[in-house]
Amino acid sequence: MIYDHPRAYELACSFRDVSAEVDALRSWAGESRDVLELAAGPAEHAREFARRGVPATALDLSPAMCAYARERGSGLPLEVVQADMTGFRLGRRFDLVITMLDSTAHLMTLDDFVAYLTCVREHLAGGGLAIIEMSHPADRLGDTPRVSNAWTVEKDGVNAHVRWGEPWDELDPITQVVRDRVTIAIDGGEVIEGIVPYRFWTATELTAAIRLTGGLTVEAQYGDFDPEVTLGSPHAWRMITLLRRAS
Repeated sequence: MIYDHPRAYELACSFRDVSAEVDALRSWAGESRDVLELAAGPAEHAREFARRGVPATALDLSPAMCAYARERGSGLPLEVVQADMTGFRLGRRFDLVITMLDSTAHLMTLDDFVAYLTCVREHLAGGGLAIIEMSHPADRLGDTPRVSNAWTVEKDGVNAHVRWGEPWDELDPITQVVRDRVTIAIDGGEVIEGIVPYRFWTATELTAAIRLTGGLTVEAQYGDFDPEVTLGSPHAWRMITLLRRAS
């Protein structure tokens, strides 16, 4: 399983500019007293918040990811919790809750999505903000995907060649689930392979899940971490939604 290899996963995703993305998250959320990252994986965004002095909590279902996040976050104001994002109780609320890198694609049903959003709502302080980064609907519904499924990255002198999905990985038109074949080939001969089920969510389905959950209001939507890029822009490559909990 890909998520049993957190170092390789972090390397594969190292094309992301986490520092710049946290700048954007903070510009939208303001000065948050604390932050919760859900389905955090290696918790790169939570760790970046913690490096900036913002107490952070990272939650993930994978024991390997949690262990890696604890190791990488040692000495920082970071707590790591192993739990399912659809059913957890931490006993406290946060100014900011984030879900990054299309982690909501691991929610396979509408009931799962509502359960996740309910947990988000119940862990947001009054007036708090949730930010959800999802893949752009054009990746599945448009003529040309907004992101590539193959790329090469380099981090700390280590190169990796990544394929996230193959042309023959078909989307089930009934369940809207695709089983992506993932390969991470690291220089030196290590090759990690796995199949990752992903649920494709449309913008209207997201709206329905928010309405069914209640207590959350859509404040804005963007197609990039640059707020000048709207969701409908031809340059949009993500669907980023800001949800505000009532005071």
